[in-house]
Amino acid sequence: MRMKIALAVAAVAAAIAAVVVFLPRGGEPGTATTSPTTSANTLPGVYVVKIDNAAAARPQTGLGSADVVYVEPVEGGLTRFAAVYSSPPEVVGPVRSARETDLDLLAQYGQPVLAYSGSAPELAPMLGRSGLVRATPEDVADAYSRDNARVAPHNLYVRPQRLPGPAAGPAKTPQTGPAPPGGRPVTSRDVTYLGDRFDLAWNGGWAISLDGSPLKSTESGQVKATTVVLQQVSTRSGQYVEDASGQPSPVVVTVGSGSGVVLRDGLAFDVTWSRPTATEPTRYTAADGTEVPLAPGRTWVFLVVP
Repeated sequence: MRMKIALAVAAVAAAIAAVVVFLPRGGEPGTATTSPTTSANTLPGVYVVKIDNAAAARPQTGLGSADVVYVEPVEGGLTRFAAVYSSPPEVVGPVRSARETDLDLLAQYGQPVLAYSGSAPELAPMLGRSGLVRATPEDVADAYSRDNARVAPHNLYVRPQRLPGPAAGPAKTPQTGPAPPGGRPVTSRDVTYLGDRFDLAWNGGWAISLDGSPLKSTESGQVKATTVVLQQVSTRSGQYVEDASGQPSPVVVTVGSGSGVVLRDGLAFDVTWSRPTATEPTRYTAADGTEVPLAPGRTWVFLVVP
């Protein structure tokens, strides 16, 4: 495996207030930190794979092994996943195309490798200028293969170990720590998009279901997260046509600020998220200004349009 997680935990200076939604490997769903203070971690770089979420793409592979999963709204009211890995599994997929949303969203990770299967032609120059390490089937042919038991385009898979390494590091990493006071107990929550409905159930971890059935990954069974972030976002119209019907994909605005909820340890915390620039991490704070850190383990971030 080309990249190993380097979990160099350092004490966080009081001036550091940034939180990004990237979690160190090693925590499992439902495992709360016992550290008296928040902590920061350094990683040498990350890989991001755009994963299909159409019905024909399920169950996915590698989805349950991601350190962070962003749920992005795309055209037609559907969703697609951007899965972030510090140490990726052997196989991930099905792989689908990049979106304009990814440009700002992934800039907080420095220059990660981005595995995807194409984009609107007009978006290609922007991806080239973004600093992301593009890793498409055209760029790294031997890293990709198709599963003939599935129907194209929902059958393309990538072997991340065959991809180039990240261009620069270390990647920005999160503060993690114990839950602050003020959370309210919660055992279930739903997240609704125009075309997809996710249900979250707390049982020592957040078990994720989609459209009434458990969301499964072939390597891990039902997908679970330790922390779930419901991040309220706005969108703007995309500049480029993204599907055969001529419908543009919405561009999710992840730079700025807005409201949200952090779910961890069976508790819900109402927060304000803030991210002044694309290269800065996202910070979550309670109404009194208290920082709400994330719990060690896997994180899912739902980019939710009100």
